[in-house]
Amino acid sequence: MIDLRLLREDPDRVRASQRARGEDVALVDSLLSADERRRSSGVRFDELRAEQKALGKLIPKATGDEKAELLKKAGTLAADVKAADAERDAAAAETQELLGRLSNLVHPDVPVGGEEDFVTLETHGTARDFGAEGFEPKDHLELGQILGAIDVERGAKVSGSRFYFLTGVGALLELALVNAAIAQATAAGFTPMLTPALVRPQSMAGTGFLGQAAQDVYHLEKDDLYLVGTSEVALAAYHMDEIIDADRLPLRYAGFSPCFRREAGSHGKDTRGIFRVHQFDKVEMFSYVTPEESQEEHRRLLEWEKQWLTSLELPFRVIDVASGDLGSSASRKYDCEAWIPTQGKYRELTSTSDCTEYQSRRLQIRVREGKQVRPLATLNGTLCAVPRTIVALLENHQQADGSVRIPEVLRPYLGGRELLEPVSK
Repeated sequence: MIDLRLLREDPDRVRASQRARGEDVALVDSLLSADERRRSSGVRFDELRAEQKALGKLIPKATGDEKAELLKKAGTLAADVKAADAERDAAAAETQELLGRLSNLVHPDVPVGGEEDFVTLETHGTARDFGAEGFEPKDHLELGQILGAIDVERGAKVSGSRFYFLTGVGALLELALVNAAIAQATAAGFTPMLTPALVRPQSMAGTGFLGQAAQDVYHLEKDDLYLVGTSEVALAAYHMDEIIDADRLPLRYAGFSPCFRREAGSHGKDTRGIFRVHQFDKVEMFSYVTPEESQEEHRRLLEWEKQWLTSLELPFRVIDVASGDLGSSASRKYDCEAWIPTQGKYRELTSTSDCTEYQSRRLQIRVREGKQVRPLATLNGTLCAVPRTIVALLENHQQADGSVRIPEVLRPYLGGRELLEPVSK
């Protein structure tokens, strides 16, 4: 959530942010009104309580009619105090509820618009000209079947649509990707973490995933637990309700977990293969820094993502995501999109978001600097979302005979092999 003081001091900035996101601008005025009622009712409660305490000191000293009159006044005052207390609590609850619905402030440099209004910042690598090489590229599902690596038919039989099995070299390829990604993150100073896939409501809400993203979240009603769509949730909540000394920052974690998403709004999109699925594994980077360091840390996370995709020898571009396509927690987000030959376009493989103080305020995570205690900043960055990375690898490194060349960075984790070979039928 944002700082209420900032809302009071510069409401137009908050309105502009809501407008840029395409979200409810009227929410700002409703929140301002609720906050004013919260503060005024708090003042009234304090005044009445002080009057009640002063009256309480007079009563023992009074006698006769004076005491009777004071007791009568005390009864009325007690009722007024109780009403003021209830009014204060109701206004505070309304303020908190409205504040929880307000998205993070959009960074001023973010391009304004919807999904297609991003700005391309960089392009890396060159897409292969398969025509010049003399063959038509196969898509990742056909390649996966040739290699004995992907089985979506049995995935659907066992679990339904958008589920799959990785088999044989497909399973080995996932393990190689995860190990290589964790190795890179560890070398960069991240602490490897295996995180829970089930979290409590306060963890999910605290990271902002029960707002606009709620439709994609799996909820286990009997246990009141949520299946995470990213280990970002567990990594953010890891320090929930804690105060961290400034000399411990930055704290950087690389989490590996299964991820679950309903993909409720993606009916008819990417139904072939494993690009958009309900369950997948992912390596996620997560950073805790001071607010002053968040923008620089955001650039660092992007550089680590670029390093990873470059090591996989994939052509990709970096985009500055437009305001209307940001998640509620993100102030700014960069996506790295890899070229997918059979689709003839770039598709998102990694993303990194600067969430500034938004999540830490909701999760009550603060930094201590001398005598000062204040919210810190959190950031996240996907390093390897496994299925999409496999899609990009298979399609970009395929050979005419259906084999797939292995980038050097993965070879140590695949027994030194240089190619994935078609299986014999």
